[in-house]
Amino acid sequence: MTLKETSDYPVPEEFQRRLTEDAGLRKAFHALTPGRQRAYLFYFGQPKQSKTRNARVEKYIPQILTGKGLNDE
Repeated sequence: MTLKETSDYPVPEEFQRRLTEDAGLRKAFHALTPGRQRAYLFYFGQPKQSKTRNARVEKYIPQILTGKGLNDE
């Protein structure tokens, strides 16, 4: 069994837009471990509606900025 690389996960359009606009967010996201990056990309990409994807991105930006993973307290 081969594990997926972080680059195998698509970056949802809503998250990509925020990464492009905010250099601090982009730097913080890339500083996360590959596993944490994959968890966020998978979670953000799940919903079918753009509105839901956008809400998830907005909700977790503060956690990304503090270097925390999706399920970190």
